[in-house]
Amino acid sequence: MFSGLLLGAGATVLSGGALAQRAEPDPDQGVRGDVGRNSRFTQLVSAEQIEGAAAQQYLQMKREAAGQRALVEAKHPQVLRLRSIASRIVPFALPWNERARQWQWEVNLLASKELNAFCMPGGKIAFYYGILQKLQLNDDEVASIMGHEVAHALREHARERIGKSMATRGALEIGAALFGLGDLGRLAAGMGSQLLSLKFGREDESEADIVGMDLAARAGYNPAAGVTLWQKMLGASKGSPPKWLSSHPSGESRIKDISDKLPKVQPLYSRAPRPPQRFEPPPAG
Repeated sequence: MFSGLLLGAGATVLSGGALAQRAEPDPDQGVRGDVGRNSRFTQLVSAEQIEGAAAQQYLQMKREAAGQRALVEAKHPQVLRLRSIASRIVPFALPWNERARQWQWEVNLLASKELNAFCMPGGKIAFYYGILQKLQLNDDEVASIMGHEVAHALREHARERIGKSMATRGALEIGAALFGLGDLGRLAAGMGSQLLSLKFGREDESEADIVGMDLAARAGYNPAAGVTLWQKMLGASKGSPPKWLSSHPSGESRIKDISDKLPKVQPLYSRAPRPPQRFEPPPAG
């Protein structure tokens, strides 16, 4: 499952407060007018508990990966690449979610052949080596994926999904416990086990696409890369999305929606400073 890379422990590399405050206020609206308020279902779950559970689960994931020699070392070129791109995207997180000011952002790379990437609540990002290598992603395409995954965290889609699940089960007493009236440790552990396997709905995925394009464009990455990314995705999966995108809108629908939103984000990209360094994808395997 895992490639024979030189592997080692990852590290927290991004300071949420410093990065989130670095970007100066931007008068450009971008797609902010196209995105509504967070779902009311988020109010059924404590953000602090969700983020704490995510941090615990992410740490456990890193420990398990390190034990299998599958956590790519910090000095690896692809880790440097991911962290460089994240350092440009994160400063634009704050307008989407005030909580991002206090997040301890982290970016790691797992030596797995899977086509996968995610950002857990609280800014815990992971990419799988396979998605970089198999799709031969350029930096704009990596930023498209990263922006999308970061958008899930900023829009609190995991918190929303867990809130909906609680409401559906009629288990509102669990929500009360999360606010300090029950066994928080047990509940946090239960939430953490859900966070790595949580599936988002089509509406959440479409919203993450829109917000992710905005983030990438402001960071100086071409938002039109979302089109080429999806063309590569469809090619790699013979017309069907890979496992991690099984709940997403279809590829053709995705490409159309991205193209329709480009006029709103291209001006942001045109005015944004370009990254001082461009990185190459890993050698094709």
